[in-house]
Amino acid sequence: MHLTTRAYKAPRVIAGIIASLLPLIAGAAGTPAGTVIENQAVVNFELAGTPLTRSSNVTSLRVAERIDVVASLQSPQLLAAAGDADRALLFTITNTGNGTESYGLAIDNTVGGDDFDPVAAVPAIYFDSDASGDLTAADQPYTAGVNDPVLAADASVDIFLVNSIPVSAANGEIGRTQLTVSSLTGVGAAGTVYAGSGEGGVDAVNGSSTGQALAVGEYIVSDIQLNVVKTQIISDPFGGTEPVPGATITYTITIEVVGSGTATGATFRDEIPTYSSYLADSISLNGGALSDLADADAGEYDTTAVPSIVMRLGDLTLADGVQTIEFQVSID
Repeated sequence: MHLTTRAYKAPRVIAGIIASLLPLIAGAAGTPAGTVIENQAVVNFELAGTPLTRSSNVTSLRVAERIDVVASLQSPQLLAAAGDADRALLFTITNTGNGTESYGLAIDNTVGGDDFDPVAAVPAIYFDSDASGDLTAADQPYTAGVNDPVLAADASVDIFLVNSIPVSAANGEIGRTQLTVSSLTGVGAAGTVYAGSGEGGVDAVNGSSTGQALAVGEYIVSDIQLNVVKTQIISDPFGGTEPVPGATITYTITIEVVGSGTATGATFRDEIPTYSSYLADSISLNGGALSDLADADAGEYDTTAVPSIVMRLGDLTLADGVQTIEFQVSID
C-alpha cells in the first residue's frame, strides 16, 4: 500500500459494515416516516349477567420525518508536501433520520486552529463512485443542485474533499478542510417543523443535528514521506501456488524514503494474519537473516500481544535506499 497517496481504508470498511447492519437493528433510525399508528380502547363489562363490550373511537396518526445527519472523517491526518496537488481526504455521510433526505455539500478551508489554508481543487468534492477509498478517474464530481446525494434512512455515501497544498507551507505545518452537509429540507434549531415537507407528505422536524453536520480533516506538511508496498507469494505443498492449508506465504515489504528529511526512529510492525502461523527463523532485512528473538539485530517475532513481526529501522533518509523486509507464514 502506498501510504502517501492512498486514502485510509480501514475506517471506511468498518463504516460500510456498520451501515450494512443498521437496517437489521430494530429502531436504528426510529419508526419510518409515514408509518401509521392506530389505537383503540376496549372496555369489557356485564349487564344483568350479560357480557358486553364497548370500544372507543380509533385514533390514528402518521409518523413525521425526523431530519438528522452525521458526517465523519475516514482518513487519518494526511502527509503532504508543499506544492502537492489533488490530495484527497475521505468522509462518510450517514442519514440518521427516519426518512429519505437530500443533502447539499460544501467545502470550507478557512476553519481556524491550523497553520495554513489548503487550496480547494476545481471541483473540490467528489463521490467515491467506485468504492475504492482512493480518488480515481471513475469518481464523479459533485455539482450542487445537480447530483445532491439522496439517502434513505440509515444509508451512507462516501465523499472526497480535494485540495492542493500551498508552496509556502512549511515542514510540520497543519492545514484543515471542512465538509458541511446540509439537509435540503431545512437547517434550523432542533424541533423546527417543515409542514408537509417530509417523506410521503408528512411533516418534517429537525432532530438534534439541526439538519446539518460538519467534519474536519487535516493535512500535515512533511519534507519526507515513506512509500510502503507489500506483496505475497504462495507456495503450496504440491508444487503449485494455491492457498490451501499447509501452503507457505512469503510476504515482502518494501519501504522507500521520498524527500530530503529524516524519518526518525522508524519502527515496522506487521501482525501475523488470522488462520496462519509464523514460520520460525524466516525474518530477513535487505537479504540478511535475522533471529526471532528480541536481541541485538533489528527484528524479532513478538508474541507479547498479537503475534507480529517487528523491525527497528532507526533513522531513515533518502540515502538509505529501499528497505526490504521478508517473512513467511503457513496457512493453518
